[in-house]
Amino acid sequence: MEHIETIPVESPLKGEWMVINSPGTKVPSHGTDYFAQTYAFDFLQVDWTHKRIKFHKNSTLSYILGKVHLSDCYCYGKPIYAPISGIVVEAQDGYPERDPLQPIHDISIALKNAWLFNPEKQNIQDIAGNYIIIEGDEAFTFLGHMQKDSIKVKKGDKILSGDLIGNIGHSGNSTAPHLHFQLMDSPDPNTAKGIPCCFKKYELNDNNNWIKVENGIPKNKDRIRF
Repeated sequence: MEHIETIPVESPLKGEWMVINSPGTKVPSHGTDYFAQTYAFDFLQVDWTHKRIKFHKNSTLSYILGKVHLSDCYCYGKPIYAPISGIVVEAQDGYPERDPLQPIHDISIALKNAWLFNPEKQNIQDIAGNYIIIEGDEAFTFLGHMQKDSIKVKKGDKILSGDLIGNIGHSGNSTAPHLHFQLMDSPDPNTAKGIPCCFKKYELNDNNNWIKVENGIPKNKDRIRF
């Protein structure tokens, strides 16, 4: 089996986050190698104070009835930062977001694209939404589902890790506002292979104690702080 080195990167976010669909729990993290998602992460902000963890301010019934708006979601519009230094090789914006959230509709769109997406007939934004791809020294970084009209870089820009590049959104194959993040070995997600990464520094909440972690890979449902 080919050995693939894990590449350390800076965090694309700040503050406290819940990790979902992490390669720290299973590989491929999203259940497929398609679209170079083998080692991808999803990050979501939630309210940890209630027994039933929620990503929005409204009731569960309101969510089911489609009455939760994007502005009700904790991480919607939060800033995204470049996790590596490099050159922007793709920056696609302008893809619409669905507001309010429609859980059944959103899930059906995600399933349809997962099974029936045709790269020869469809735009990659149908899956990725608004997205950025950065070419670094060791890999290409992909950040997707961003907020419409929030992308602050353009193709060809040279950027440094930590630069503000956009905001969290709900575009493309998204069932809730979140950040999808992954490393790839080439700039085209349709043909690229995923590359594993770790985060240089973060804190992990363990029974309300914050533990410093270096070059770690958080797991599903981990409560972490960048």
